[in-house]
Amino acid sequence: MKEASKVVVIITTATEEGAHRIAELLVNRRKAACVNIVPRVDSLFRWEGNLESAQESLLIVKSKASLLPGIIEMVKRAHGYEVPEIIALPVIGGNEAYLRWIDTEVEEG
Repeated sequence: MKEASKVVVIITTATEEGAHRIAELLVNRRKAACVNIVPRVDSLFRWEGNLESAQESLLIVKSKASLLPGIIEMVKRAHGYEVPEIIALPVIGGNEAYLRWIDTEVEEG
């Protein structure tokens, strides 16, 4: 299978306001073509040996794989968590017109 040129990046934040701030940063800096914000997800996780739960906002970011390192650094600087969730999934297919649109909306560098 060929390497995916597009990615979907999943990020969680503590607040909806934080999610909007990060989404606007990524879109305004042309690192993401689109960011969906799901305002409330219930998360259950282990942190420092304890079972924790939180209500978070979920960002679904559409971008190019080549921009991922910059996205990670931007999010880490803007995020309030000590260890923010930033997970990239390869896009292996989809609506070709949409995938071309991603290319037109994001910029390298």
